[in-house]
Amino acid sequence: MKGTEHVKGLKAKARALEDSFFAKENERILQELRAASAREEKKKEFREYLNIENDEIISALVDLEVEPETLVAFSLVPLVEVAWADGEIQPKERDAIIRAAVESGVEEGSPTCNLLRNWLQTKPDSKLLEVWKGYIEELKGSLGERSRAHLKSGTMGRARAIAEAAGGFLGVASISAAEKKMLDELEWSFD
Repeated sequence: MKGTEHVKGLKAKARALEDSFFAKENERILQELRAASAREEKKKEFREYLNIENDEIISALVDLEVEPETLVAFSLVPLVEVAWADGEIQPKERDAIIRAAVESGVEEGSPTCNLLRNWLQTKPDSKLLEVWKGYIEELKGSLGERSRAHLKSGTMGRARAIAEAAGGFLGVASISAAEKKMLDELEWSFD
């Protein structure tokens, strides 16, 4: 009798262990499904907000944890890249970027402002510029010639203003070689 109860007890404990394992495994699978669902929802938001279908660009934006409401900051990527081109951001460059952000409707304390301040504090990963270029490439295909020229002109004008913000000695060499190279790279993105 005692042996039978012992076997029943072992079976009950084995079943409890098995149930526990499957409960944990089910929870893990459920979390993976939730994460995949959240990712797909975020991608859908970007598709609607940006009006593009390129999954590679959309996925990269999600991977970079850019929020749809921070896309205004995304439009400031060229300015940030020019400012960082020579390895450091000058105070005048920082001020000019913040001013450009405010003119674009960025409010102090907003997620966009916080993201931008992070970019001004720590140089963003090079992947951000590649994603921006991909976004511009995709956007060019959906814009007419006039709109493309307007986008290029506006973006490059603001980026050039940032490069000139730090100034040089008596206005000479106000744009460093590294900034000039970045401006060229940005301009090529529109061609």
